[in-house]
Amino acid sequence: MTIHAVIFDIGNVLIEWQPERYYDAVIGKDRCRAMFASVDLHGMNDEIDRGGDFKQVIYDTAERYPAFRDEIRMWHDNWLDLAKPAIPQSVRLLRALRAKGIKVLALTNFGIGTWAIATPVYDFLNEFDHAYVSGHMGVIKPDAQIYEMLERDSGLAPESLLFTDDRIDNINAAQARGWRTHHFTGPQGWADCLVSYGLLTASEAA
Repeated sequence: MTIHAVIFDIGNVLIEWQPERYYDAVIGKDRCRAMFASVDLHGMNDEIDRGGDFKQVIYDTAERYPAFRDEIRMWHDNWLDLAKPAIPQSVRLLRALRAKGIKVLALTNFGIGTWAIATPVYDFLNEFDHAYVSGHMGVIKPDAQIYEMLERDSGLAPESLLFTDDRIDNINAAQARGWRTHHFTGPQGWADCLVSYGLLTASEAA
């Protein structure tokens, strides 16, 4: 079946998302390791991605772990320093697909508050035909419901969707619904995938 839409994850596909790297640089590797071992910061972030209040969730977590209060608050106060930089080749691929009239969607675990911060800074986040943002949907990947919601809203058949994500659990959940998928490990592999489906030429994907 023909591909009718290409779907991008965002974190580690279009924008690098490596909170541990940020904290390593700011507070040192030893304290960073101690904090992540003591506090489920990625679980905290999942709560935001499900629609929780960006500041309240983080500040409430910080109060529960006073030994790391200041560092945890950085997740909110310095969020743009955690979510950077953009991945230029992936952005070029997004724009090359759109230039050819191919429908391009986002399906991303992203909070309401963080999306509002990111979209003015990263202009390409405003270029999707539609962005399916978990915070607004109230459910995160890899829950099957979020994939079903996209199918229902877009009206597109699962087998007509090509989806890339850096997390294999998210890929597996999409495959279980019949989506075509690419496990993102770098932009060149994604470029090669798009060429293999005939969506871009090698020169367009460079």
